[in-house]
Amino acid sequence: MSSPTGPASGLPVRMPRPRQTGRHRRPEPVAAPEGAPTLVLAVPGTPSPAIRSLAEEVVSIARSELPGLEAAIGFLDGDDTEYPTLGSVLVQVSALRHERYEIAVAAGREVSAPEGPAAVVVPLLAGPDSGLMRRIRQSVMDSGSGAELTDVLGPHPLLAEALHVRLSEAGLSRADRARLFTVATAADGIILATVGGEEAVQAAGITGMLLAARLAVPVIAAALDQEGSIAAVAEQLRGAGSAQLALAPYLVGPELAEGLLDEAAREAGCPTSEPLGAYPAIGKLVLSQYAAILGITPQPQGTPTH
Repeated sequence: MSSPTGPASGLPVRMPRPRQTGRHRRPEPVAAPEGAPTLVLAVPGTPSPAIRSLAEEVVSIARSELPGLEAAIGFLDGDDTEYPTLGSVLVQVSALRHERYEIAVAAGREVSAPEGPAAVVVPLLAGPDSGLMRRIRQSVMDSGSGAELTDVLGPHPLLAEALHVRLSEAGLSRADRARLFTVATAADGIILATVGGEEAVQAAGITGMLLAARLAVPVIAAALDQEGSIAAVAEQLRGAGSAQLALAPYLVGPELAEGLLDEAAREAGCPTSEPLGAYPAIGKLVLSQYAAILGITPQPQGTPTH
C-alpha cells in the first residue's frame, strides 16, 4: 500500500515523471498503432548464425524506435527449420492475426474484422537488385497473405553516413568532415561497390555523391557482379589523380556472396571497409520504410524537439 507521497511499506515506488514543457521538451514517443501489421524483414543470401544475428539486431533497432512494433524475420533462402522462409513467416503472421480476431470474438469483445495487410515486408537491401526483388515479390504473392512490399533502403543520406563510419573504422577515411586529425592511410578515391547490375550502380551513385561531399574525395560506384566493372573504376580514379583507393561496400552483408568482396579488392589493388551490417541507420531505414506504409512518423528515442 502506498500513498501519493511515497510507499507505506518503505519500498521504493517508481513515480511518474512530470511531463517536460518548453521548446526543448522530449516528445511523447510514437507507438505502433493497435492492430498494426507485422514488420517482416526479408533477408537475402545463404542463412547462417551470423546473418541471423545481424537481422535480429536490425529488428531490435527498429523496435527500439517504435514501441509496440511486432516484427519477424524471413529468409529468402531459408529451410523452414532453423531458418524460416519468407513465405512461411508470412503465412504464420496472417494466421496469427486471424486467430487473435477469433479469440477476441469468442471472448465477447466488440472488435472489427482485420483490415489491410497482415504484414509489411521490408527487403534488407541497401540498393535495388531486380533478381532478388523479383524473388521476394514472388514469395509474397505465393504466401497469399496480402502483405505489402516496400522498396529497398537506399539511396539515403543515412547510408552515406554509415559508409563514412565503416571507412573510418577501417582507417581509410578521416572520422570528421573538418579534418581535425590525420589518417595516414586515408583514401583519396573511393570505389563504391554494389551488386545488382547497372540499376544498382546508378542508385549507389546517388549515395556516392553524398559520401563524396562528406569526404571531399571522388566516389564512383561499380558493380561487383559485372566483370571488369571494379577494375575499370579503379583505373578511372587513378587516371584522375587518386593514388590511394579504397573499396566501400554499398551492401548490408547477407546479399554479398562469400569471397566476392575480397576478390574485388584484389582486382582493384586496394583495401576495403566492412559492409554496412547492423549499423543503426539500417534499422532506422527499415522502420522508415514500414512506417511510410502506415502513414506514421516515429520519433527517434531520446531526440529532443527544437
